[in-house]
Amino acid sequence: MNIFGSEYYFFVQSLYIYNRYMNKSYIYFLLASLLISVGCSKNNYKSGKNISQATGWKINTEGGFQAETKYKGQQNAPGMVFVQGGTFVKGNSKDNVMNDWNNTPTQQYVRSFFMDETEVTNIMYLEYLFWLKKMYAKDPQLKKIYTAALPDTLVWRNPLGFNEDMVNNYLRHPAFQNHPVVGVSWHQANNFAKWRTNRVNERILTDKGFLNKDSIENNLSKLSFNTKTYLIDPSSTYEGRISSVLGDKSISENDTIFSSIENGLLLPEYRLPTETEWEYAALGLEELRSGNLYRGKKKFPWEGEYTRSQKKKTLGDQLANYKLGKGDYGGIAGWSETGSGITTSVRSYPPNGYGLYGMAGNVAEWVADVYRPIIDEEANDFNYYRGNLYTKPLITEDGKITIVTRENFIDSILPNGRIYIKNQPGDLIETKLNEEDLIRTNYSSADNRNFRDGDNESSRFFFDGQDKEMYNSPNNIDESSSSNSTSLVSDETRVYKGGSWLDRSYYLDPAQRRFLPEYMTTNFIGFRCAMSYLGESRNITKPKKR
Repeated sequence: MNIFGSEYYFFVQSLYIYNRYMNKSYIYFLLASLLISVGCSKNNYKSGKNISQATGWKINTEGGFQAETKYKGQQNAPGMVFVQGGTFVKGNSKDNVMNDWNNTPTQQYVRSFFMDETEVTNIMYLEYLFWLKKMYAKDPQLKKIYTAALPDTLVWRNPLGFNEDMVNNYLRHPAFQNHPVVGVSWHQANNFAKWRTNRVNERILTDKGFLNKDSIENNLSKLSFNTKTYLIDPSSTYEGRISSVLGDKSISENDTIFSSIENGLLLPEYRLPTETEWEYAALGLEELRSGNLYRGKKKFPWEGEYTRSQKKKTLGDQLANYKLGKGDYGGIAGWSETGSGITTSVRSYPPNGYGLYGMAGNVAEWVADVYRPIIDEEANDFNYYRGNLYTKPLITEDGKITIVTRENFIDSILPNGRIYIKNQPGDLIETKLNEEDLIRTNYSSADNRNFRDGDNESSRFFFDGQDKEMYNSPNNIDESSSSNSTSLVSDETRVYKGGSWLDRSYYLDPAQRRFLPEYMTTNFIGFRCAMSYLGESRNITKPKKR
């Protein structure tokens, strides 16, 4: 109904004339009721809350289409800080004393995401080890899953240094429980993130009544939850024994009720941040924002060109834990001593503009990306990431997914002798894409780790018809000790970012990037997790001008 139409105008005029002779309050009541009725009927139909905009049928009625119409956005995951996305210049734009230029400046856009407020600490990692030990350590065949997750505490040893107290105490002693975990490889960090995803989502399902908490705790040594398995085929969760741990909300007279991806209850996966996400979050460019522009480029996660505080209350205080000079890891005894020397508690120094601690110093951090020394600015400027390896669930002939059991989980031996666990009981088995899956315009290969860098297509010899590769490196983990290899750069080489307690201030610049094989461990590399944000990234409120 057009409320400005001639009929409505005539109606109002009639009421005005009649109003001179009748009770005014009664007439006003009728007019207000008419307006509310018209407005409500119009808004109810277009809001789409209970009525389909596609068909006009009611949503969420018995026997009808079911949809989540009250979704209020993704909840904040435990330990995480929201980082709003935006555009920034990624890469080296200041000092390059190493003269490697392995991160050419490019303008990149990053979608909003969540990032761990601090590095993963020893106490957080000990919770992971406790769970694995309780779940698998008593089984001779599965004990290797627990063993493979143990950090390498021998990384603290040095032929000319006395560090045995660190070897014996750093991981487990309460004096170090809030220090970042070290001695973990990229593989171990990645597996921790997978475990964390499953434990957090399992807790959410118990809190909402889909699973029974007491039943899960009583069967902890027998049942392993997996988020992907639950979302794709809930009946296969806990190796097909989910019926024994169902909560009150899942038990009904007719059908078993499960949570699904459509209701948005479960969180996306915890994962290692991409290099672009990490660098964007570390810079904390909020401090340089002026309207819709950044005023220059930052060298450190804080504002300014110095490693000491320029604020009046904290003037002269160090802003990060790093090696001050040759033989100087913490200053001299007294007021100048930083209290570090080695790693320090993860909240010892001020956070950056996004509220993230330790984005410079303390420990360097593993990120998700496969290392290559050149980033092609024409390849992609949206959520840049190198390392995509696409797979799909393995479906049997009768149309069912395949689950890892206690008999068929996959492990292998890495070049350094450590055990590598690819999956564990309860996980969804995934397989390579076939030719039909790759007939696409946006990608033509399942393995994109060396896309346009090191393969024939990107080689300068490609048009000469020669079979040349940019890097003479091993092709996979099993061949990483090949005597023909002349480079550490391979598809199993990962980037780590940021400076550490062992580094000079040069590496505090978030743009710096270094690499190591994904199976190696050190006493100066830790990690933190990230999580994708599902939904539009824009900020509804107008940013304040700084």
